Amino acid sequence: MACSALYQLHLVKASTARAFVPRGLRLVEAFGYTLGGMFLARYHDSPAGAFDELVVIAGIVWNPPTSCAWAARVLVNSVEACRHGRKEVGLPSHVATFSKTEASALGNKPLVESNSFLSVLGIGSTVPKQESRREIEICETKGSSTKHLCNISMPLTGSHRHHKWMGPAIRMSLPSFSGQTEDHPDLLKYSCQVECRVRPVKPARIWNPTTTELQECSDGKINSAGSNTLADSYAQSQSISVLLSKPIFALEFSSLRMHVDAPKIVVPHCKKEEVGYSST
Repeated sequence: MACSALYQLHLVKASTARAFVPRGLRLVEAFGYTLGGMFLARYHDSPAGAFDELVVIAGIVWNPPTSCAWAARVLVNSVEACRHGRKEVGLPSHVATFSKTEASALGNKPLVESNSFLSVLGIGSTVPKQESRREIEICETKGSSTKHLCNISMPLTGSHRHHKWMGPAIRMSLPSFSGQTEDHPDLLKYSCQVECRVRPVKPARIWNPTTTELQECSDGKINSAGSNTLADSYAQSQSISVLLSKPIFALEFSSLRMHVDAPKIVVPHCKKEEVGYSST
């Protein structure tokens, strides 16, 4: 599959991430936080055709001797891609709309150099500076109903617009856990084989103006295998909480080609707090 993507890491509260992670897996955390975030991609060529995808990453879980990401929610604007994610990969995929616009926002640009006397005093003159941004509104759809999930705003400063340095060409494998859903009750592990150019960029801005205080389920867990309307609503709210957590780093993937390996069944060993592969 050919695509372009933004991979953004956030500091996510461990208590939020644990709601998505199966009990048989250990969350990688420090001082009450884990590394989560999002993977926002536009697939130009895939078996399901062209589509957009937002993967909400709850956190990192430990699979000796490696650690893997756990997806809290996957949004795609393709029914076929949603079906494939659920049936073939065991992902919590949902159909959504991605409404994109380009807008210019005004910022302040100093008229004087940053090391000048006036700047030191904080009274340097400024002039408005226009910054072109891409705004994406993502709404989850189910039947005839639509629910707003979030808005994402990114500056249009990528190599495709200003012919900037695209970063080095790399190859890497991105392992992830999935499964324990209604379609795939088993725990699964799969890897995305990636070839791309990568460079650091400014993190995207994410917001949801309708977010209210989140209510936890009685056991603090989301049981995907036996989900109902209440559990799914809670999962959606917690996914928003992951997206609104503090961003710390972002990478732009361009000229990206991706191959997703077939998932393998993983057997969790809860008592030993480690996981191992089944022989089948």
